[in-house]
Amino acid sequence: MASFAVSGARLGVVRAGGGGGGGPAVRSGGVDLPSVLFRRKDSFSRGIVSCAGASGKVLVPGGGSDDLLSSAEPDMETQEQPEESQLRDDNKVKLVEEEEETPAVAEASIEVGVEDKLESSEVIQDIEETVTDGVTKEAEEPTVEEKPRLIPPPGDGQRIYQIDPMLEGFRNHLDYRYSEYKRMRAAIDQHEGGLDAFSRGYEKLGFIRSAEGITYREWAPGAQSAALVGDFNNWNPNADTMTRNEYGVWEIFLPNNADGSPAIPHGSRVKIRMDTPSGVKDSIPAWIKFAVQAPGEIPYNGIYYDPPEEEKYVFQHPQPKRPKSLRIYESHIGMSSPEPKINTYANFRDEVLPRIKKLGYNAVQIMAIQEHSYYASFGYHVTNFFAPSSRFGTPEDLKSLIDKAHELGLLVLMDIVHSHASNNTLDGLNGFDGTDTHYFHGGPRGHHWMWDSRLFNYGSWEVLRYLLSNARWWLEEYKFDGFRFDGVTSMMYTHHGLQVAFTGNYGEYFGFATDVDAVVYLMLVNDLIHGLYPEAVAIGEDVSGMPTFCIPVEDGGVGFDYRLHMAVPDKWIELLKQSDEYWKMGDIVHTLTNRRWSEKCVTYAESHDQALVGDKTIAFWLMDKDMYDFMALDRPSTPRIDRGIALHKMIRLVTMGLGGEGYLNFMGNEFGHPEWIDFPRGPQSLPNGSVLPGNNYSFDKCRRRFDLGDADYLRYRGMQEFDQAMQHLEEKYGFMTSEHQYISRKHEDKVIIYERGDLVFVFNFHWSNSYFDYRVGCLKPGKYKIVLDSDDGLFGGFSRLDHDAEYFTADWPHDNRPCSFSVYTPSRTAVVYALTED
Repeated sequence: MASFAVSGARLGVVRAGGGGGGGPAVRSGGVDLPSVLFRRKDSFSRGIVSCAGASGKVLVPGGGSDDLLSSAEPDMETQEQPEESQLRDDNKVKLVEEEEETPAVAEASIEVGVEDKLESSEVIQDIEETVTDGVTKEAEEPTVEEKPRLIPPPGDGQRIYQIDPMLEGFRNHLDYRYSEYKRMRAAIDQHEGGLDAFSRGYEKLGFIRSAEGITYREWAPGAQSAALVGDFNNWNPNADTMTRNEYGVWEIFLPNNADGSPAIPHGSRVKIRMDTPSGVKDSIPAWIKFAVQAPGEIPYNGIYYDPPEEEKYVFQHPQPKRPKSLRIYESHIGMSSPEPKINTYANFRDEVLPRIKKLGYNAVQIMAIQEHSYYASFGYHVTNFFAPSSRFGTPEDLKSLIDKAHELGLLVLMDIVHSHASNNTLDGLNGFDGTDTHYFHGGPRGHHWMWDSRLFNYGSWEVLRYLLSNARWWLEEYKFDGFRFDGVTSMMYTHHGLQVAFTGNYGEYFGFATDVDAVVYLMLVNDLIHGLYPEAVAIGEDVSGMPTFCIPVEDGGVGFDYRLHMAVPDKWIELLKQSDEYWKMGDIVHTLTNRRWSEKCVTYAESHDQALVGDKTIAFWLMDKDMYDFMALDRPSTPRIDRGIALHKMIRLVTMGLGGEGYLNFMGNEFGHPEWIDFPRGPQSLPNGSVLPGNNYSFDKCRRRFDLGDADYLRYRGMQEFDQAMQHLEEKYGFMTSEHQYISRKHEDKVIIYERGDLVFVFNFHWSNSYFDYRVGCLKPGKYKIVLDSDDGLFGGFSRLDHDAEYFTADWPHDNRPCSFSVYTPSRTAVVYALTED
């Protein structure tokens, strides 16, 4: 993710006193729950932990009596899988035994009624049943028949020691971590009716429409008074004051107008006005579903979004099944037009999605979906977590885009940001209720000094509800097919991975620098994703190499499907800073294959950060300014262009072929986009007093010139054709996920040879030496033919190979392979040979 500090449209930070700073992540007393009666019978009892402004009161699910609390047992049997009944029964017994030591956990926003207090058993209602709002019972929705969803109970978390015996030395930490996870699962089961019900926070908080009217609820324990204001009441703070229960949940019910229309019209502006310890402030509701920025204004406005039925988008196409291998086209909607403007969901749907399909990718990963006030943050400084960015269109437009992708057979992955939040105080969560510790850690621990943003307190009960519900919202409401979780390294360590060089020593991963609360949250969210949406994909951006990262939660792992293989682009940058004459083939192979056994990786040759102004893409490293003058086919090339185009193709293919079980490309990089991304921006004042000049808010470089890749008179076309051929080769042969992989040669004659499936890859990185009668070892005997040749004229090469040639193996062992065949391998060329049956 982008690691530069962001300012620009930054608003003043409202800070309140207090707030616990750092401290070790591994604690003896359990998890902080800010509005909770925290009771333990062991020697680590903390007593009561209360939230700001809660007047010393604490939340008790179902009413607050000890009798109610002790009677709320988790119904684990309804969640058991038959084929694992014995194992799950054993776990159930263990959980019941551990409940004597489990804290009485609060539930801040289910118990919201003025008269009707919900029992914890009421939480586990069918999906079509709605919540009593304390004034009237909301009308029942028609029952929608759907497949039963099941979040399995925790396993024993011990299989990780069989997978990786080196973890035995850190059993204390890992067993503690898993016990914290199981304790949270048990508490959620007991007091919320399970993870399924707990993750439906958007059905209880924010704006809830019923047949009788609109209920608005907000958890803001630090506020001393609150009122709902907006266009509907002429922003009169005295018109619709809210009432607060003893748990810090503010509520108001607005009955329908006399004609039956809602009290708040669809599309009108709304905010919550609160008197807080930091003063009176108007804030966008934390659970708002849409927010827009008025022309000429800096802050955003919350929008009451509830279109009439005839305007709501209805999905027409089923979600595709998860492919065996992921080929991801990473995209940013706003800069996806060749024109210097902010592009739209609709244009991306009609113009870019067919391009992605044609190129051969099977998934599109979309950045900057969650609303963010500063465009140049690349979407990573989120202000409104439940709202799709209004810059690109409406929520219905986004749904239409996703549905079209599904029609094309493309998965749609969301780049979700749960690692940090914008520090804006008027249109974000920062200081929402006037305190520093509402959703975030207080003090220095709650501020990311490099990213200029706030850091969530993952040990907070309501933060867990908010983030788990947020993940579910995007899967449920918008039909996303999974997530790429941003900044996971920052989440998992109290040092956030900053100025830390991970060497692979296990002591770096399991110690006091580990934020166990954050890791437990990641385990919970992966439980949620994989339990309720079995086909969904979860990718984690982790540079540290955390062991167990991609092992299922029930086995003791963190639960991701894939790790983003971030060491690979770093290695290519390192190599590109020197002449390729000095590249070591063994070093390249080691970096590409250095990943944990049985843990899947998504690999990529270059990151989107490298496309930003001030950095360099691979194409820029290789060809630099020559790209502007010598890419036309009707003009002579240069040695730098020839070298650059050849190595660009080879780097991408060897990365895809050896780097992992998934592959990612940032849009435009497939054809070597010649310009970096420069967001529209004005002058920026730095903390040291210096000023960075802006670009006069220009959109000229905030776009993707797809026309260059399509132009048959430019050399970019050949690079794009090669990327397309590479994707279709993987689609046909599935080499990224083949069980058979063998590297037979990584020789300093600059040759790398390896097998994946029935394919043999031969790379000659030498700048001048072409080798005749070069012996290539292989496993399977038979006839081989060329199926991909980077030197093909179609790809901007020199056509030095005969594609009609056939290569027959001989019983001649070579490079520890039982068979071999002889080839001609031109300089700076990658060739893939396939075993044929004809």
